[in-house]
Amino acid sequence: MKITCFSVSLLQYRFIMQPDFFHIKQALDKFLPLPATEWNDFSQKLISKKYNKGDYLIREGQVENYIYFLHKGATRNYFNKEGKEFTVDFHFQGEFVTAYYSLITREPSSIFIELLEDAEVVAIPLKFLNEFYARYHNGEKIGRLMAEYQYVKRLQKEMDLLSKTAEERYTQLMEKNPELIRNISVKHLSSYLGIQPESLSRIRKLHTRS
Repeated sequence: MKITCFSVSLLQYRFIMQPDFFHIKQALDKFLPLPATEWNDFSQKLISKKYNKGDYLIREGQVENYIYFLHKGATRNYFNKEGKEFTVDFHFQGEFVTAYYSLITREPSSIFIELLEDAEVVAIPLKFLNEFYARYHNGEKIGRLMAEYQYVKRLQKEMDLLSKTAEERYTQLMEKNPELIRNISVKHLSSYLGIQPESLSRIRKLHTRS
């Protein structure tokens, strides 16, 4: 099978032998369960990959061609401005991640998506996804529901920034992956929470004691 238009170099990943798509099927079933024939068609185009900690799913300036499902691992979304990194999101095992704006508009991405630990992902090629939408009514519905989910998630994040304290938002992250969050650098995590590193250190100490 010939594969083109990757967001990353072929040297940055290796195929996983005997891929297991059970978990991505579970995640898609939460949007809309697919009949067996449609799922079989869909799963034929899925690509399993392994990444190392520090690899990138996409870099600034590249055009996004995939939606990724994190079978294992976690990512950090960030952008650069005037030489400074601004962390805007984290994604964890069992979640979908992509440079969504670039995926939709076909414009170069303004963000980097970095792997925070060794990871196994399932990539859904955009070209195939559009074909699947056109071929199956259920596929089109899943696409709409996924877009709605992304919108709700973004809205919830904006509401949390306005209504919750940094400590409350830190607690939310800890509930998703406590071991990883404890090891994320103070610089990256304080950027995401919108607080000074000193304030994050105080919050971490409070959680350590509790």
